[in-house]
Amino acid sequence: MGNLTKTTEIEFRVRYSETDQMGVVYHGNYAQYFEMGRTDWLREIGFSYRAIEEGGIMLPVISLMLNYKKSARYDDLIKVKTRLVKLPTAKIEFDYEIVNENNEILTTGNSVLVFIDIKKNRPTKCPDYILDKLQD
Repeated sequence: MGNLTKTTEIEFRVRYSETDQMGVVYHGNYAQYFEMGRTDWLREIGFSYRAIEEGGIMLPVISLMLNYKKSARYDDLIKVKTRLVKLPTAKIEFDYEIVNENNEILTTGNSVLVFIDIKKNRPTKCPDYILDKLQD
């Protein structure tokens, strides 16, 4: 199955600007962490958002789900794990898990993005060049 089952991981420290007055990561930042994860996932299989957009395809998020289990705090070392759920069609779906340095699950989530033809401003199927890479 090759890249279809690929899980990527990125690791970074929570920055002060990402927290509230209690030093806890503001809930809205998790969507950005998921974006960082899927951007890295795409890069790991050989693509960037920029290249996909330059090829005439946009990838807007149409669904975002988050489950908060435990707080992340300022200066915590966290890891975002990103996994493709299934072979893309006109949509591409990712699952996420964010863990701390003790491997405790902080947040889980899911996002669905749709492939949009920029010129037509309409949904389109996943480009063949991505499908081919996933089935390597």
